[in-house]
Amino acid sequence: MFTLHHLMESRSQRIVWLLEMVGAEYEIKAYRRDPVTNLAPEAYKKLHSLGAAPLLEHGDLMLAESGAICEYIVQQTGTDELLCKADPKAHIDVQFWSHFSEGSFLPPLVTSMVLNKAREKAKPFFVKFIANKIIDAIMDAYFGKVIARNLAYVEAHLAKSAYFVGDTPTVADVQMSFGLEALQKSGKLTSFPNMTAYVARLHALESYQSAMSKMAEAEAQA
Repeated sequence: MFTLHHLMESRSQRIVWLLEMVGAEYEIKAYRRDPVTNLAPEAYKKLHSLGAAPLLEHGDLMLAESGAICEYIVQQTGTDELLCKADPKAHIDVQFWSHFSEGSFLPPLVTSMVLNKAREKAKPFFVKFIANKIIDAIMDAYFGKVIARNLAYVEAHLAKSAYFVGDTPTVADVQMSFGLEALQKSGKLTSFPNMTAYVARLHALESYQSAMSKMAEAEAQA
């Protein structure tokens, strides 16, 4: 039995979907974020020295990092088709999108979110004015350009394929789903029809619906 230690509003929701996809026996232990810092609570930090989500417990193992967790689940459940191991080219593509998600796609989005939170908290007016100028300059100089480049790249790719690698979901989709889901929820995909259609396809999947339902149930009990 796998135990997913799920921090609310975090990347760990992807692992719930993967566990559902492979038909694994699992439980979800949900944790609410600290109301002051919005970070993981002390109980979560005690599970692993990184104190970051997701965390997967399996026997004596407590595993961190989404990519490693995905590979471990596939290995343990014998579902190599989700890594496309039988097709070397497709396998490389799965690996690319998995690493692109964590290495290139999510970091600037998270940075933008953090900067916007800082913008909201800046007080009084003259401090807020200066903060806005600094944040705007940072976004214009680098992060805004990187985000725009990444969105254009993903949009173009999804014009050619129903999922990130082929016509059925793979680990590549598990890894990419969280960022696109967050963008869709915040209304930032309105000018990107391919990504919008992709998120709608995810929402229509029975495995995705079941995963989100079980996650919501676990969160309600936290």
